[in-house]
Amino acid sequence: MSEQKPLVITKEDDILPLFPRLPILTSLQAGWHGISLAYMCQPPAAFPEVTTTKWHSLIVFTHGARVIHAERQMDGRRHRDAVLGGDILITPVNVGHQAAWDAEGDFILLAIQPDIFARAVDETADTEQIELIPHFATADPLVYQIALALKGILESNPSGSRLYAETMANALSVHLMQHYATRKPILKTYKNGLPARQLQQVIDYIHEHLDQNLGLAELAALIPMSPHYFSQLFKQSTGMTLHKYVIHCRVQRAYELLLKREMAISEIAHSVGFASQSHLNFHCKRLMGATPKAIQQR
Repeated sequence: MSEQKPLVITKEDDILPLFPRLPILTSLQAGWHGISLAYMCQPPAAFPEVTTTKWHSLIVFTHGARVIHAERQMDGRRHRDAVLGGDILITPVNVGHQAAWDAEGDFILLAIQPDIFARAVDETADTEQIELIPHFATADPLVYQIALALKGILESNPSGSRLYAETMANALSVHLMQHYATRKPILKTYKNGLPARQLQQVIDYIHEHLDQNLGLAELAALIPMSPHYFSQLFKQSTGMTLHKYVIHCRVQRAYELLLKREMAISEIAHSVGFASQSHLNFHCKRLMGATPKAIQQR
């Protein structure tokens, strides 16, 4: 492997041309905040040493039980990895990573901004207080499932995926802190949900902004509270995750508009925040037991 100085990458999309093939799927146009995803299938290749200055990088391998061997250098240490699907690789911000691998394989590249990571549990935390530790190929079923879930939502509903993606990013950050950080968080348990006034404040905001691409940090800031505790307490109060609650609100608002018969179904879908009429159709049938057209014709 080369001893040249590492390439310093400051923009997420600048790293993509360094691979032999462009990504199959990316979140760059999905409006996600604090996390990004690129799904790739790459042939055998060598990758130059790279340092990212604005995000932590995770590679989640998805190529199944087939073993791919890689010669890797990270943070000045060399290692020969035998990589299986389900393994993850962690390269923190400002840590060099160089690799060469011997077979074609697919993987998900996740990037998390340090401030989003550090403030997942404590909204006042400094990014320098909680540092990730570099890890060579390590099996982690939870990170693997989170990566697959993010890939799935990006494939099925890219323009309406922000709240779900940011919720998953928060869960991922908490897990990484607990298992791969220099300082593990002390997680408190609360059982009574949000105070009624704060809950109503959040619900009112959701209803007033249904047509917008709502984000987790945006909603948590209304309290204010860390995304982790906010998500936890909101679910205790409503019985639903934030993502599911917003979907229910959108379907209910769409139902009311459909009964008025004053707007086309496609217009209603966009007015309540669905990316397309097909997404409204899917969620209407799932939650109401009828398609928008059938509801409108009642």
